[in-house]
Amino acid sequence: MAERPDQPTAAADLDWEEVARLVLTSRALDELEETILVPEKKVLYQFSARGHDMAQVILGLHLRDGDAACGYYRSRPMLLALGVDIADALGSGMGRAGGYSDGRDIGVVFNYPNPGGAHALPMCGGVGAQYTPGAGWAQAIAYKAAVLGEADDGAIAVVLGGDASCATGGFWSALTIATTQKLPMLFYIEDNGYGISVTSDYQTPGRDIAANLASFSGLTIWNGDGTDPAQAARMIGEAVGHVRSRQGPALIRLTVPRLEGHSAQDTQSYKSADEIAAEWARDPLPKLQRFSHNLDWERLAASVEADVAAARNAAEARGVSSPDRVTDHVFFDGAPARVGGGAGLSLDGTTEVASPDGQRINMVTAIRRVLDQELAANPKMLVFGEDVGPKGGVHAVTLGLQDKFGRERVFDTSLNEEGIVGRAVGMALAGLLPVPEIQFRKYAEPATEQIADCGTMRWRTANRFAAPIVLRIPGGFFKCGDPWHSQTNEVQFVHSPGWKVAVPSNAEDAVGLLRSSLRGHDPVIFFEHRAMLDDSWARRPWPGDDFVVPFGKGKKVREGKDLTIVTWGAMVPRCETAAQSISADIIDLRTLKPWDSEMALDSVRKTRRCLVVHEDLRTGGFGAEIAAVVADEAFLDLDAPVARVAMPDIPSPHHPSLLEWAVPSVERIRAEIDRLVGF
Repeated sequence: MAERPDQPTAAADLDWEEVARLVLTSRALDELEETILVPEKKVLYQFSARGHDMAQVILGLHLRDGDAACGYYRSRPMLLALGVDIADALGSGMGRAGGYSDGRDIGVVFNYPNPGGAHALPMCGGVGAQYTPGAGWAQAIAYKAAVLGEADDGAIAVVLGGDASCATGGFWSALTIATTQKLPMLFYIEDNGYGISVTSDYQTPGRDIAANLASFSGLTIWNGDGTDPAQAARMIGEAVGHVRSRQGPALIRLTVPRLEGHSAQDTQSYKSADEIAAEWARDPLPKLQRFSHNLDWERLAASVEADVAAARNAAEARGVSSPDRVTDHVFFDGAPARVGGGAGLSLDGTTEVASPDGQRINMVTAIRRVLDQELAANPKMLVFGEDVGPKGGVHAVTLGLQDKFGRERVFDTSLNEEGIVGRAVGMALAGLLPVPEIQFRKYAEPATEQIADCGTMRWRTANRFAAPIVLRIPGGFFKCGDPWHSQTNEVQFVHSPGWKVAVPSNAEDAVGLLRSSLRGHDPVIFFEHRAMLDDSWARRPWPGDDFVVPFGKGKKVREGKDLTIVTWGAMVPRCETAAQSISADIIDLRTLKPWDSEMALDSVRKTRRCLVVHEDLRTGGFGAEIAAVVADEAFLDLDAPVARVAMPDIPSPHHPSLLEWAVPSVERIRAEIDRLVGF
């Protein structure tokens, strides 16, 4: 544990009157919500910060421009210290227009773009989800100094969490990232001994994460009492100074009492009367009053009471956001977010017309060449993931890129998908263009929380924050299958709001879609089908250095009159072969979010028949969405039911003969074509 009595304490440098004012403000807001707004059902989610408040305020007052703090649902005192408007704090909790989210999100998960001060990055409702984006912001600080040549002014990333969050994968992933990369990151742990009703011995052996991490290499630790003003101020000041002076990441654990329930609905019936009394005996407010006995506490209390009353009136005067605006900001709609994004190159000068040049190249080469070109042209772009460095990726897509651009820009990561995606989110918020890779589609599952939170960020912050990343994911079968490396399940990403989804079937489209992704403003899942990476059918000449494919624009790979076949990915060549003997429109969607429903419907109205072919499972696959849209909008034009050919509802089988039976084959597709045409 770090003890530095020889260093000057931070207590003398603090404005203790401001600390007192902010703590009283936090208390007044909690009391107003608990006693009036929650009973009146004007606030539906309320999390008291009583007991946590004093130390959080001290932390917030140490933060400055360039810093970022990522808190959780009990972090309002820190937000007040950063300067958040009290009416926003109340109005957001009431779901009113304006504020943090324009009524879209619960008020306790704050976000605060703070010009001239530290940003409060968008908080999440999921416990532990705040850690890896904080690590990404910290890595962006280091990257900007090392690669972009920006002045290192001592900026830091701070992540707040309770003791229970130290059991989550996000905590351990961020801890690994910060210590192995020596990042300017401070872990601020508030230990109140409980995760709702579960005592901390279920979360951490010995109930002290700081003691358990005492030998963790590369991490300096402070451990103490968050209710003692002098001790808390000294430790927070030292920990922040340690990270600012680039001595490495730090963790500070402060024990605090949770003086109210986990939330307003929590009666704390699981605590004994003696335990509750002991917690109130540790209330930091009386200690702060004794420590700052020279302050005029009555005057401060009266001033705070007036401020909170005025803020309440202002918040209650706000209306409810108009429902006709609730679908705004799912995707970029022309107005940039206040924080995050904007790191991609412009689409000016690009073209949707391919200019084929040279020999046919495979999809691996095509993707690598785009990454190479964009890395060379855009110093804000980074490529990273497991084995993408010297090995060049398990599919060789990034081969040679680290040699060319260096370890800071193309680098390997720890084996943790939440950490890969979460840090990408933090980097994008900091103004970089992260291009992470997940080795196989199924390996994205540990990162699903970060993926979902990234996609909803622009919407849930009402365009205050956005984190556009390009997440490359190889998947699908290749020669053989198995339940671990061969699934597609694209529909899960399509069902995740805020994500665009690209599924190129060939090298030319891969070039155009990847360049569009890297120059866009939204997070993108870029799906690279393993069977097509080196497939002879998928090879195409290089389409030009300025070629782009817009999202939502399918491509007819064959024109016909008897049947419409809608497909994508590795099924496109199979559909071409299966339809050789008939006159069919074959549509390669190329992107699933958005998808070209207009092209599909126009074709169906002409051919009067529709077949959807995809590799994913039949039940709930994206083909069901296409069939529903066709049935809804072109039912009277149909001469036959909409049909699907897909995988049965089983994982991808391993043996090639079993795989070929399960994946839509040319024979199965042809049989369904014949049935529909003859219907």
